[in-house]
Amino acid sequence: CPLGVPSVLPDVDECAEATDDCHIDAICQNTPKSYKCICKPGYKGEGKQCEDIDECENDFYNGGCVHECINIPGNYRCTCYDGFMLAHDGHNCLDVDECLDNNGGCQQICVNTMGSYECQCKEGFFLSDNQHTCIHRSIEGMNCMNKDHGCAHICRETPKGGVACECRPGFELAKNQKDCKLTCNYGNGGCQHTCDDTDTGPVCGCHQKYALHSDGRTCIETCAVNNGGCDRTCKDTATGVRCSCPVGFTLQPDGKTCKDIDECLVNNGGCDHFCRNTVGSFECSCQKGYKLLTDERTCQGVYTWLRLSAILNVFSDIDECSISNGSCDYGCLNTMGSYECVCPPGKKLHWNKKDCVGKCLPNAKPAPKAHLVCSKTGGTESCFLSCPSNTLFVPDSENSYTLSCGVPMQHGKAQPRRNTTLPSYSLAPPIKQKARFKIKDAKCHLRPRSKEKTKDSGKQAVSDNCQVTFVNLKCDSSKKKRRGRKSPSKEVSHITAEFEVEMKSEEVSDTCNIDCVRKRMEQKLQTAIKTLRKSINKQQFYIQFSGTEYEVAQKPAKATEGHEACSTGQVLQDGKCVTCSTGTFYSGEQNQCVPCSPGTYQDTEGQLTCEPCPSNDGQGVAGARNVSECGGQCSPGHYSSDGFKPCTVCPLGTYQPEPGRTLCFPCGGGLVTKYEGAVSFQDCETKVHCSPGHYYNSTTHRCIRCPVGTYQPEFGQNYCITCPGNTSTDFDGSTNVTHCKNQHCGGELGDYTGYIESPNYPGDYPANVECIWNINPPPKRRILIVVPEIFLPIEDECGDVLVMRKSASPTSITTYETCQTYERPIAFTSRSRKLWIQFKSNEGNSGKGFQVPYVTYDEDYQQLIEDIVRDGRLYASENHQEILKDKKLIKALFDVLAHPQNYFKYTAQESKEMFPRSFIKLLRSKVSRFLRPYK
Repeated sequence: CPLGVPSVLPDVDECAEATDDCHIDAICQNTPKSYKCICKPGYKGEGKQCEDIDECENDFYNGGCVHECINIPGNYRCTCYDGFMLAHDGHNCLDVDECLDNNGGCQQICVNTMGSYECQCKEGFFLSDNQHTCIHRSIEGMNCMNKDHGCAHICRETPKGGVACECRPGFELAKNQKDCKLTCNYGNGGCQHTCDDTDTGPVCGCHQKYALHSDGRTCIETCAVNNGGCDRTCKDTATGVRCSCPVGFTLQPDGKTCKDIDECLVNNGGCDHFCRNTVGSFECSCQKGYKLLTDERTCQGVYTWLRLSAILNVFSDIDECSISNGSCDYGCLNTMGSYECVCPPGKKLHWNKKDCVGKCLPNAKPAPKAHLVCSKTGGTESCFLSCPSNTLFVPDSENSYTLSCGVPMQHGKAQPRRNTTLPSYSLAPPIKQKARFKIKDAKCHLRPRSKEKTKDSGKQAVSDNCQVTFVNLKCDSSKKKRRGRKSPSKEVSHITAEFEVEMKSEEVSDTCNIDCVRKRMEQKLQTAIKTLRKSINKQQFYIQFSGTEYEVAQKPAKATEGHEACSTGQVLQDGKCVTCSTGTFYSGEQNQCVPCSPGTYQDTEGQLTCEPCPSNDGQGVAGARNVSECGGQCSPGHYSSDGFKPCTVCPLGTYQPEPGRTLCFPCGGGLVTKYEGAVSFQDCETKVHCSPGHYYNSTTHRCIRCPVGTYQPEFGQNYCITCPGNTSTDFDGSTNVTHCKNQHCGGELGDYTGYIESPNYPGDYPANVECIWNINPPPKRRILIVVPEIFLPIEDECGDVLVMRKSASPTSITTYETCQTYERPIAFTSRSRKLWIQFKSNEGNSGKGFQVPYVTYDEDYQQLIEDIVRDGRLYASENHQEILKDKKLIKALFDVLAHPQNYFKYTAQESKEMFPRSFIKLLRSKVSRFLRPYK
């Protein structure tokens, strides 16, 4: 290196290159210029030496197992005593009802007990010594055949002619020598969890996570331990805990978990434009140039400040290219809301939009091209444009439409016109011509041509059969006012047409080079356009779709002859015009929607023809709605040169998860699959099995933690998914998309109203974030703040803090400071005229955070506002607390608090519908006393 210039060496990933010395039970994590070893869950140590943690070592906790705990390497498992079975949580033990299986083996009556069961007999019978069968005897005398022998369990006859009683295993004979006392050795003494023998019998106990039921035997969950296992609200009852969910969530069948309700699925949540589901609620937002009204549903066409957080979440883009390269054969390009695969020079994109193939598929059937044919009959020119494939009809309005026919040539980068089209390629650029035509006294209505047969006599071709690569035609009608006061409006239709003709290399010869051929083709196209102009002027231009000829424009009188109720591409159903659905096309002759025939498909509504399938075997079903329904595609785990049958099974060491592909993906690193025809990387026999939050490196055969900004929720994958939009994860090794968090500090700060919110709200805020807000109200106005609820973890020893004070100086007047969770709302006024607000989080636990609204009010009302917010009755009632949490009601409350005279604009009925009587009574007394002190 030159003197004084330090060398910069690139970081070496020791984990990927397997040059680390981490223990076999440790995970290697790369760091700048080094690496660190972290023992796997279930192990302890510094990373280079790891040893198993014995979760069962603590006899009191017992690994959380209520009966027996068995330690295994890196983990543990719970087992239950006889008569019990393991619960779904893998820790608790539940009683087995033996009576359900063959009546417990009892001859007559089976009674289930905790941890065991017992047999009983009907009247007139008594239980035999085997404790299962019943005996019907009534012999007198003191012997065991007498039903009144008195023994609780087993009767034995003595040599002297009497009886002696014995007990079954697990029981002890009572002092009266007849009854049997239960011990902990039988059915766990009838206890669900722990059992202790005492002089008075078994005494039951429970694991520390549970409480003893009033029956003295059963153990029930308690809200005091782990919130009873509830996601949200837990309530102790006589039979155990009862979980409930807040508004916006629904309790799942397990009785514990709360699942968010996606309100946007039903009627778009009632939103005018965009609906974004949030945790426990939803939010409406508007397109650019609109603002959301106070009903929080309606959008008004005036520009307003849009919440940046809502925009970021509504338009969050998922990087599909981070998921196995988007399954692309070559390159993957992420776009907003989607992605596209790209190919290297000399290759083109296959119809499946994933694979790169040569210019000509080996078994492909070339799509038929458009033809423009002009002829002359009796001095009248007429032209026909035939569109056999790649057509698109778009009715722009009642009197205008656009249609395209064919595929534009791509001289360079391919940008397909529509989803199912393969662009054509040419070595020489295509010949392009653009022309504009005008039709007087005609409207742009695409209608079927009259069935009157035209005479063939005298027909004379004026142009060759012109094979057109691409035609784009737009017809637009407008009324042109004629000169003169009483002159009626005149219909004028304009047709703008763009033509592309492919250069044919086979026409190049020694006598006519490529420039010569281009000039000939240009002259030929110009002649055709000239003839086309004459035919259009005489309304003799027709376009053919699916064997039906259509007139491009019609005279008003002619247009009303058919009295068509619907526009082209639509049919009348139940008095309404309905667009022909995908899988069908509009037949002008039959005036109905006709299903696509086998071997064709249609993926767009309201079209005039169906597109030919890429395969040439004629398979598929009628009414195919996309290429995938054309039939004959190779199934996952198979491939072929064109994606259609006959197919070859993916060989060992490769896989293919999608249908219709031309290749299989290799596992890499010399890995083989479990079998031929594998459909995912998970079928590759990797040397280690990667857990969620990791991806498999096929070069080093190690599991690598997903880097920051990515996640992986599944086992055994070879990629990590990039976080959507402007989000990232707090740490590496993330396992869920919910770990992706928006880093933006949210809120809107206005002179009169506004709010602040933690980043990523209502999701958990990110780690190591700092937000600063400044509220500077207009002169002679003060600030009122409502904190509906705030969620900050208390385990972090005040690591996450929200503070509000006069300025950034730590010694300035502080209005509010908290580092804890408060689900009860609170309202307060600022101790200073302006507020500096700061929120900081550390790298520890995270929480939902907050959304805190504020309002500024006239300082003349300071006494009234203070009187209201300091009154304990404002927070004592649950109904009042809900008001301070409801966005709609808090706006109405702010209206009254900021402008007390506005209280009287609300009618009594409106007030009753919005607020409970107690709340109205509280405000009325405050406002009336302030505004009318002498009444």
